[in-house]
Amino acid sequence: MRVLVAEDERRVADAIGRGLRREGLGVDVAFDGLSALLKARAGGYDVLVLDRNLPELHGDEVCRTVAEEQPGTRILMLTALGETEDLVEGLALGADDYLRKPFAFAELVARVIALGRRVPRERPPVLERRGVRLDPARHEASRAGRELRLTPKEFGVLETLLAAGGDTVSADELLRRVWDENIDPVTNTARMTVMTLRRKLGPPPVIETVKGAGYRV
Repeated sequence: MRVLVAEDERRVADAIGRGLRREGLGVDVAFDGLSALLKARAGGYDVLVLDRNLPELHGDEVCRTVAEEQPGTRILMLTALGETEDLVEGLALGADDYLRKPFAFAELVARVIALGRRVPRERPPVLERRGVRLDPARHEASRAGRELRLTPKEFGVLETLLAAGGDTVSADELLRRVWDENIDPVTNTARMTVMTLRRKLGPPPVIETVKGAGYRV
């Protein structure tokens, strides 16, 4: 799952980003409304965590525009305001959920994951191929009935490859979907993760390297 965090308080934004990455999510961060809108327009985000009071471009305008232009992106709006009319107004702008500051981080994570599950996807809820079964909602994976104990990044790579339905996925696409925009594009992180994933999947191998192109199941 890919998440964009739009929050002008850098300490808060960085803390949210670190916490969501620990949950295995790919997270990008924007510190003002204009940057957030430009990133969101590039597409590919499942959830936008949006602070309402942003500089450069107000969060209300970001919310309205993203809801219209990127209907597949779910929006969790954050605000320091606590009045009921602010909640109603935020939802009317196109937000899918609303969280008041200060909030418990565990609640933020739960809401982000719940929103991510609501994103419409043209794929079955449980992914299966070559005897590998992956249930994203339950965060469970197995091969031939044997449970696989995967790290969040290994789970994300396997989910991306299975969701491709046999098509080749490049290393750059794996980095974009499972990590975030700050990852070094020439890193061997994706290759090393695939190596450990192959070991955990066991023989016979199910992840094929397509020379010069990427990987496929």
